[in-house]
Amino acid sequence: MNKIQIVILAAGAGKRMGNDDLPKVLIPFRGKPLVQNLLDEIKKSEVCSKPLIIVGQKAEMVKEALGPDYTYVFQVEQLGTGHAVACTQEALEGKVQDIMVLNGDHPLVTAEMIQNLANKHIEQNAVITMGVVKVPDFNDWKKSLYDYGRVIRDDDGKLVKIIEKNDASPEQLEIKEVNPNYFCFKTDWLWKNVTNLNNNNAASEYYLTDFLEMACQQGQDIITVDIKSKEALGVNTAEQLNLVGSLITE
Repeated sequence: MNKIQIVILAAGAGKRMGNDDLPKVLIPFRGKPLVQNLLDEIKKSEVCSKPLIIVGQKAEMVKEALGPDYTYVFQVEQLGTGHAVACTQEALEGKVQDIMVLNGDHPLVTAEMIQNLANKHIEQNAVITMGVVKVPDFNDWKKSLYDYGRVIRDDDGKLVKIIEKNDASPEQLEIKEVNPNYFCFKTDWLWKNVTNLNNNNAASEYYLTDFLEMACQQGQDIITVDIKSKEALGVNTAEQLNLVGSLITE
């Protein structure tokens, strides 16, 4: 299988976690930094030998804690997920054909999921491949998935765009197929379109998901891969940190 460059979004602060001293990805989780669980699964997957980590808040602390086995790119301002990936262009353009974007604060991702996403992307020769999660409801431990963007499909079931929660209508919020923000991109397409991103949304951020609507408008098919709902869980609060810890089975 062709190797894919994995890019990890890891620039955020840990303030909402009740910890002002550590960047979010270094907050302890089961005896390790939160991001280490993801890094271990990436290594196990053998999809990428040297992930690229996008750092921002307390960047030097992250680099010192995680060590020299990774490439680091500094995001000066945290202006959204699309902006974060755009910051990697100088480091990656002309060097890799595909990238996979994962989140440093999603500790339940498995090597199997990473392999499946990579394999589907390569097999389908897709411009964009994305993971999606389908849930029966947003109750119990699934309630944090309610904050995720909704997958919008046309009458034929074809994906047309992602609507972030803050931009969604009440009807769209009833959709139970959500976006955990796991993507693969063909980099030649990505770099051609990165300057077309805008921040015309409720959060005034540059969303990675806006690339999907661009691709659809260009007539490109977006390939989707079903992801287990627990693997989609991210950590933004101390409560969510405890929740994901309780869902791990030995």
